[in-house]
Amino acid sequence: MPTPVSPKQAALALGVSEASVKRWCDKGLLVPMRTAGGHRRIAPAEVVRFARESGNPLVRPELVGLPSATTAGPVATERALEEALEALKDGDEERLVALVTHLFGAGRSATDICERVLAPALHELGSRWQHGDVEIYEERRACEIVQAALHELGRLLPALPRTAPRALGGTLEGDPYTLSSSMCALALRELGWRAENLGAGLPAEQLARAAARRKPELIWVSVSGGLDSPELSRALRTVAEAARRCGAGLVLGGRALPAVAPAGARRCERLGDLALATRPAARRAPRGRVAGSRRA
Repeated sequence: MPTPVSPKQAALALGVSEASVKRWCDKGLLVPMRTAGGHRRIAPAEVVRFARESGNPLVRPELVGLPSATTAGPVATERALEEALEALKDGDEERLVALVTHLFGAGRSATDICERVLAPALHELGSRWQHGDVEIYEERRACEIVQAALHELGRLLPALPRTAPRALGGTLEGDPYTLSSSMCALALRELGWRAENLGAGLPAEQLARAAARRKPELIWVSVSGGLDSPELSRALRTVAEAARRCGAGLVLGGRALPAVAPAGARRCERLGDLALATRPAARRAPRGRVAGSRRA
């Protein structure tokens, strides 16, 4: 967990006076925690939240434990995509993490960053690999770098209360593509779900067991490859039955989904669709702020 910072550090990161930060704390615009001695400390995620909502950009993000910004000011999607692709080609994890942190701090949602920057950059890199312009090790390294970027985005999201609705999911047996499920989990967290990503290659029966024990209100399955169509359809029916038994919604996404989904399942063509597919349960969850404190 990132280390909470003093009002002075937060002020330097935001490019304002310490008095301003303390005044914002007093007004409840910034939510601090208190040390045993009664001193204010502010979580980095809370500083980022305030920067996003108030329009005060982080001028020195490194002072709150975040990567230094790679550029100043707003970054257009096309430019961000180009920079992400360059970072992936060069195997430069620090550069990509700094880019996504800057985009998030500037007000872009984690879902938007995944959908319009990271996923397209990976797709382009994969296309170049298929044409022999990228080595296998470079493509695999790029996936690890994106996973690190997703982790960084995740730690910037506010902590959720235990009363927030639970979601769990992953990919099914034979499907090794981990990043799509990681992005789904991140998007759900941003929507207010306590999302538990069970990882890749999970037999449908195991996902059903997890649902029976964890009692989620939502199950997601990302399908990017793996089982043949008849086997995949059977596996999805197993998951759909598990969702029905525990009263959970079922959301399916991915490029390898069969044409016909199980009854009751909602298909999501893009991450942004999750906001509509999960709205009723997510609306019930209080969105708590942090006070103490990711292959496609």
